[in-house]
Amino acid sequence: MNAATQWSIPTLIDNERLGAFQWRVLALCFVIALFDGFDTQAIAFTGPAILAAFNLPAGSLAPILTAGIVGMTIGAMTLGMVGDRIGRRPTIMLSLAIFGIATLATAWSTDTNHILVLRFIAGVGMGGCTPVLLALAAEYGPARYRGAIMTGVLLGLPAGAMLGGLLAARMLPVIGWEGIFIVGGVAPLAMLVLLALMLPESLYFRATRGDDHGQRYIANVLAKIVSRPLPAGVRFTVPEASVARASVRALFSDGNAGKTLAIWAIYLLNWVAWFMLLSWLPTVLKAAGLPAADAPLGTVIVNAVFIICAIPLSFFLPRVDTRRLLVAMFAVGILVALGLGFAGQNWALVFVLIGVAGFGVGGQQIALNYLIVGAYPTALRATATGWAIGMGRAGAILGSAIGGSILASGGPQGFFLALAVPLIGAGIAVLSLKLSRDQAAGAELSASH
Repeated sequence: MNAATQWSIPTLIDNERLGAFQWRVLALCFVIALFDGFDTQAIAFTGPAILAAFNLPAGSLAPILTAGIVGMTIGAMTLGMVGDRIGRRPTIMLSLAIFGIATLATAWSTDTNHILVLRFIAGVGMGGCTPVLLALAAEYGPARYRGAIMTGVLLGLPAGAMLGGLLAARMLPVIGWEGIFIVGGVAPLAMLVLLALMLPESLYFRATRGDDHGQRYIANVLAKIVSRPLPAGVRFTVPEASVARASVRALFSDGNAGKTLAIWAIYLLNWVAWFMLLSWLPTVLKAAGLPAADAPLGTVIVNAVFIICAIPLSFFLPRVDTRRLLVAMFAVGILVALGLGFAGQNWALVFVLIGVAGFGVGGQQIALNYLIVGAYPTALRATATGWAIGMGRAGAILGSAIGGSILASGGPQGFFLALAVPLIGAGIAVLSLKLSRDQAAGAELSASH
């Protein structure tokens, strides 16, 4: 087979505008992420009602919250590999079925041990869905839009959490906590029918199979994307990885050890604070005296501001010094935590500060990937990103686990003041970094994505 008969799939897509078929794929990916975000936060905004139903103290919610995040971590590690073996489309549908069934079954739980097991299972599906979903969305978009596409799909997660908070605030008194889980389970299961009819398989995956049936499938899909005719007999290919996978040991050699430890600390501590806030916010607000029906509004506000900030940040970050921006964001987050600690029952101020937390505690989630690009050479970035996110997942587990104990011992004021501690640590870790190429590296990331 000569080179003239081989056409590169990414090159063909990169040379086109985003068409109707691609928008359909991206819309489906966004809706799946929306359901994922709804189910991820379901236990947070139903937590106070579950505690009341089973007559339990606030700390009893911690194992359930932690089980879900542990499941998400395992799902991300295992189902991502499944996606490489059986394809993106079936893996996404499998993930959706797992967390849909487990979430639906939660509505009929008779004790918190049942809820804990089901949240772990649901977490496996939710965690496995996100990386495969992002991979599929990225493959169907031109490289010049890839950063915006991935950010847009990821925004389905906080949008789903916000939708769930609105539903809980209005419907929880009517349908109970069980009804929230019924909605969160039925919706993704119904979505499976739509995906079976409309979601395409990864063209990259089909190309790597090397079979004639896969080539015909690719030609049929590309005909809906590419404006020029595709001649018969062409073989569609994807570029092989040009760099071998770097080792973890390389993250600690050639002067990288200090920056690696600092970046791991930033991820770990930021995710401790963010997931501590997300997981416990409705319960803390209820404990502070806010009516139970209004407590989920905190989740709505913090996620809404996160979404509002994420869109301009995705365009703004490649043009600024990421390190300085992160220092400013952590400073804002610390002030927010201290402000919440002394706001008492001034609910207008409380909700304003919760909104600002969407930037000062959650906004770092958007900025951190740019920090890694400025810190490591190209060959190490994938490994560095993977291990940093792993540290972040550990922080998410820790933050969800300790929130209940802090609330039980220190009350709402102690909880919010404690939130400042990991943010201070993360800010110090950012200051310890000595990077000189943040702006250029950020621009490179924007182009590569």
